[in-house]
Amino acid sequence: MSRTTRFRLGLGAGAVLLVTAALPAPAHAEGVTDYTIRVDPSATGPAIPRTMYGVFFEDINRAADGGLYAELVQNRSFEYSAADNASYTPLTAWTVFGAARAVDDSGRLNERNRTYLALGAGSSVTNAGYNTGIAVRDGERYDFSVWARAEAPAALTVSLQDSGGPLATARRIAVNKNGWARYQATFTATRTSTTGRLTVAADTATALDMVSLFPRDTYKHQPNGLRKDLAEKVAALRPGFVRFPGGCLVNTGSMDDYSEASGWQRKRSYQWKDTVGPVEQRPTNANFWGYNQSYGLGYYEYFRFAEDIGAMPLPVVPALVTGCGQNRAVTDDALLKRHIQDTLDLIEFANGPATSTWGKVRARMGHPKPFHLTHIEVGNEENLPTEFFARFEKFRAAVQAKYPYMKVISNSGPDDSGTVFDTAWKLNRDAKVDMVDEHYYNSTRWFLQNNDRYDSYDRSGSKVFLGEYASQGNAFENGLAEAAFMTGLERNADVVELASYAPLFANEDYVQWRPDLVWFNNHASWGSANYEVQKLFMTNVGDRVVPSTATGTPSVSGPVTGAVGLSTWNTSAAYDDVRVTGADGSPLLRDDFSGDASKWTHTGGGSWTVQDGRYVQTDDTAENTMVQAGDPTWHDYDLHVRATKKSGKEGFLVAFGVKDTGNYFWWNIGGWNNTQSAVEQAVDGGKSTLLTKAGSVETGRAYDIDVKVRGRQVTLYLDGEEWGSFSDDKPAEPFRQVVTRDAKTGELIVKVVNAQSAAARTAIDLGGAEVASRAKATTLAAAPDAVNSETSTAVAPRTSTVTGVAGTFTYTFPANSVTFLRIKEK
Repeated sequence: MSRTTRFRLGLGAGAVLLVTAALPAPAHAEGVTDYTIRVDPSATGPAIPRTMYGVFFEDINRAADGGLYAELVQNRSFEYSAADNASYTPLTAWTVFGAARAVDDSGRLNERNRTYLALGAGSSVTNAGYNTGIAVRDGERYDFSVWARAEAPAALTVSLQDSGGPLATARRIAVNKNGWARYQATFTATRTSTTGRLTVAADTATALDMVSLFPRDTYKHQPNGLRKDLAEKVAALRPGFVRFPGGCLVNTGSMDDYSEASGWQRKRSYQWKDTVGPVEQRPTNANFWGYNQSYGLGYYEYFRFAEDIGAMPLPVVPALVTGCGQNRAVTDDALLKRHIQDTLDLIEFANGPATSTWGKVRARMGHPKPFHLTHIEVGNEENLPTEFFARFEKFRAAVQAKYPYMKVISNSGPDDSGTVFDTAWKLNRDAKVDMVDEHYYNSTRWFLQNNDRYDSYDRSGSKVFLGEYASQGNAFENGLAEAAFMTGLERNADVVELASYAPLFANEDYVQWRPDLVWFNNHASWGSANYEVQKLFMTNVGDRVVPSTATGTPSVSGPVTGAVGLSTWNTSAAYDDVRVTGADGSPLLRDDFSGDASKWTHTGGGSWTVQDGRYVQTDDTAENTMVQAGDPTWHDYDLHVRATKKSGKEGFLVAFGVKDTGNYFWWNIGGWNNTQSAVEQAVDGGKSTLLTKAGSVETGRAYDIDVKVRGRQVTLYLDGEEWGSFSDDKPAEPFRQVVTRDAKTGELIVKVVNAQSAAARTAIDLGGAEVASRAKATTLAAAPDAVNSETSTAVAPRTSTVTGVAGTFTYTFPANSVTFLRIKEK
């Protein structure tokens, strides 16, 4: 992410600036109060559900295998395949010494675990683990297990070592000759290492499968437990719910099962029945994010984890309409009926008595009592709203016919606005769906601008589940923007019933998506600045909103200013006849590329060249190939471009209001695999969508593109016809607040976000409430670009006692801060 503007404070990272109340204001201007917050404690605001804030777990960024799932051996069942990742083989993460080969034949462990290792006499294999290796700690115990088979009595020697030598005493395991059996041993680490390797050696030819090493000290349960530090970080949030398992894992790939009839389909959507029962009988699958998922962490483990941390389980099942760029509706009625039955069976697995078919499976796994499932979501970000909703209705009807208490959650597609969003919401609203899942990843500016997003939603209509949101960065400025937005979520708790930041986890060495809430490697984990914001809100929710108002920040917004630009995304395109004309008709830029391209500066990727009087970007695999021209101070102008697609997946990107590489607007024509067009705004590298419509671009056809900028109003024309317009005039308010009441403690919780580089001296009027003279303040304050890492926690909460609190008092909120004041009512 490009960050071209920095604000440095006199305060050190994490410092707290507290000005207590009841001090006489000096006569000079510095004593003038900047803001006023007025609270009406006698009025009744919306109740806040205990479950309002939760977490969303998806196996992205190696969040499961190599992450929350505590297994230390990578590719333990030799099932890695080129179907998962082009670089994979069944021996990925293994090093062979001697003779060993992966075998897929009738001698396998079971039909769903299809590949095993044939290890020759006198040979060995060594596993590299994840990140730098297998991490062990001095004095801790580790449980080894393996399924093995030998034609004659054999012995395995199992050892843990790193480049410095043994990490534990080696173990010798006798293998009987009577077929597949599970063998176990325990290691006690003799020193700490993050670069360990596990070696299994055979003295006689032996077949191996499910080679496993687990720390004994896992979260709450073992065997097959969860990595303790990661689970504890989630538990520390005290989440109201856990949404799982996705995300794009749910609505991508084949909807077929894993069977001979499907050709042992590897690229399947996440289907819950694959993930329960003994781990050696669970098939692996190609993960949408480019690696293999073992399903060792499956539905039973998700339910159990939610129960352990006191959270409501919220599973997501496939709707048989793919998304995440695939956009295909399955038309096989028999397959649809099977998935609907699978969903009914899932509810029985969660809630059915131990004597029921699927309740018996749960009981056999160690949990006779039900998991008390009350919510289930069908689908995820489908970009075909009509096709999705037709199938959703069938799921909902079947579920509510058998389980009328179950809330069945729908969604509104992948964006915060636009044609798909509007169509999906109308369908949901008209059908009186209980709850609709919204997702968006936008810039910090968008979050500061949209605190009032849910103020105008229908209070009696479908409720909102904000299932995925983030401001596209892990610096404190991102956390501040999200905090400002969250005050609006709480104020509208009668509309927004559930909300979860996304994604939850990222292994620093296997990243497919940024930003993420919690980062980790094979031996350590740390919460991001966003995590600290989420934790502050999630552990200080309150029971009910207390109505309050605040003055705003005076600001004057000038016109949209900036240069112009051309770009492509996975596309080769040719541009010609570029003209920028001032509102008074004066020429600002003309380029027909009859000469060179000296007026343009190449700031992105790709390859640009002048060909036959056109400026051509020739690489149809490059992303964001931006070239810029003109003056960043330009305003009130008309931009004309003629564009022709030559090859590739998408269309054109025409930029205006370009300040630098991270701050601009662009009209993305034929984006999203050539399915829609949108105006996007980039602020410090993070983009948000301002306007979107369906549409595609034809290869070889010339398009006339015109952009008219007047003040903060922008109108767009395609081939002479008005395509759309927008006004970028919504203030990005940096000062936001909400007040809630905690009935259990008898406290008012005044929550204030000050996302600006100046402190905010604020008069707080509690509306006549009688309160204690002391209050507890919890503050996050740091430089906007502060980030947390394995070795440094720049953003962390600081607590203090505030004196001089009264019915009316003054408090100074530090620059770039989130502050919660817990004030005891008498």
